[in-house]
Amino acid sequence: MISGANRGFGEALAKRLHAEGYRISAGARNVDALSGALDNLGGERMLCHQFDASDPSHAQAWVDATVDTFGGVDAVVNNAGVLDQAALEDLTEDSLDEMWEVNVKGPLRLIRAALPHLRRCGQGRVVNVSSLSGLRVKGVFAPGYAISKFAVTALTEAVKNAGWDDGIRTTALCPGFINTDMTATFGEDPATMIQPDDLAELVTTVLALPNTASVGQLAVACRLEPGF
Repeated sequence: MISGANRGFGEALAKRLHAEGYRISAGARNVDALSGALDNLGGERMLCHQFDASDPSHAQAWVDATVDTFGGVDAVVNNAGVLDQAALEDLTEDSLDEMWEVNVKGPLRLIRAALPHLRRCGQGRVVNVSSLSGLRVKGVFAPGYAISKFAVTALTEAVKNAGWDDGIRTTALCPGFINTDMTATFGEDPATMIQPDDLAELVTTVLALPNTASVGQLAVACRLEPGF
């Protein structure tokens, strides 16, 4: 299961995993855009389903549809997210609430809905897309986003602790700037950013690792980052 699979990293990961032979359950708010992005995959190994991370009812419905189609869930990649670049003085509570709802509560709901199936398979995998901003706060950039991503990093650890004995392994994926629509307004050269296909290759490796090789955090930088 991959949320936010209609573009950017989510789309790249869905295509990479499908090419590797995985069955893909892709979720996004706009199902038409999702189907259009992944239309060339099709077949019995592909399911497109509506998933709005801010809607409490969507997680269980998507998990149920995935189980009905494929018989279970063995991995969840929480990629859907929103960003507000507002500085501390300008950050509104409404904006912070939206980031908390989508970036934190959305992944929590999806994991909890999928957890029985992840336990059952004996080697369940959860990859939560956090950020380098979920490991450090750099300057005055987007403090509300950092708050939400620190929570995602903590959530990843909590799920690992809850599911370890049942073979569940979790990874907080913590990238810097990724060349996607979200970063298009940052004024950075896209060629100097992390490319979605490269990030998809890393996550494909993490998902395939055995239970005895758990990657708790994966920090990925596109520029000099002391400590990472």
